[in-house]
Amino acid sequence: MDKLNAMAIFVRVVERGSFSAVARELRTSQPTVSKILKALETELGGKLIARSTRQLSLTDEGQRYYAQCRQILAAVDNAEHSFQSGREQVAGSLRIGSSVSFGRLLIASRLPDFLARYPQLDIDLQLNDQNQDLVEEGLDVSLRIGELGDSTLIARRIGDTRRVTVASPAYLTRRGEPQTPGQLSEHNCLQFNLLSSQNLWHYEKDGQRYSVRIKGNAQSNNSEAIREMVLGGLGVALSPVWLFAEDLEAGRVAAILPGYQTQSLPIHAVFPANRRQSARVKAFVDYMSDALRGL
Repeated sequence: MDKLNAMAIFVRVVERGSFSAVARELRTSQPTVSKILKALETELGGKLIARSTRQLSLTDEGQRYYAQCRQILAAVDNAEHSFQSGREQVAGSLRIGSSVSFGRLLIASRLPDFLARYPQLDIDLQLNDQNQDLVEEGLDVSLRIGELGDSTLIARRIGDTRRVTVASPAYLTRRGEPQTPGQLSEHNCLQFNLLSSQNLWHYEKDGQRYSVRIKGNAQSNNSEAIREMVLGGLGVALSPVWLFAEDLEAGRVAAILPGYQTQSLPIHAVFPANRRQSARVKAFVDYMSDALRGL
């Protein structure tokens, strides 16, 4: 058995979620793909995929093996490109992780330009508002907003995201506009609950710092859900400027407390500690670092 080929077929089956789809890619039959994977499972001594009539799902062993296979195949791919050109090319597959809103608004929109620069790349953008396990999910790099906790990951700070306090005109008409951070305690403040300081908002003015413990009747782990709540007039939010840029310009929301500076959040690119940073990862991180400058 060609184990490397079997590993590559296994990875494609996982990513496509279908034996028949991979068979069409390889111009072979579905029974052939199934036979190769059964032989791989026999060689390994355990099940990789739990088959059902509706969908394919990985066993726990299969999930670990999938992440390891991606690393091995990426290393082989890098070695081949390095041999062919005398140096590692920006080519092959690149699996990127990000939160949903940041990925949709600030990464996906830039991929056409990025791929025009590096046409030999294939991008797999995985969006999840929970911090993904890079090794388990087979991610090459993930972009994260906010302070990083203790981790075995390698991190590179690539920018900062400014934040703004916003509310809809309807809400401000109904409840009045706060003039100082302290007055936020009298308002319905909407919490993005994935930040460590979710209910403590920080401001600064003339060298004086203000920390306000806010409260409200709604929260979410998705920033676009918070945006919809604000647009619906539910309350006040402290959010990244990029999330409300179009709404601010169109007048759908208003920036409040303009004389007070808000605390920016760092943006990091994180990598598994046991994985060398490839040329394609470096190219993407450098590109996003330039793109996010002045965000």
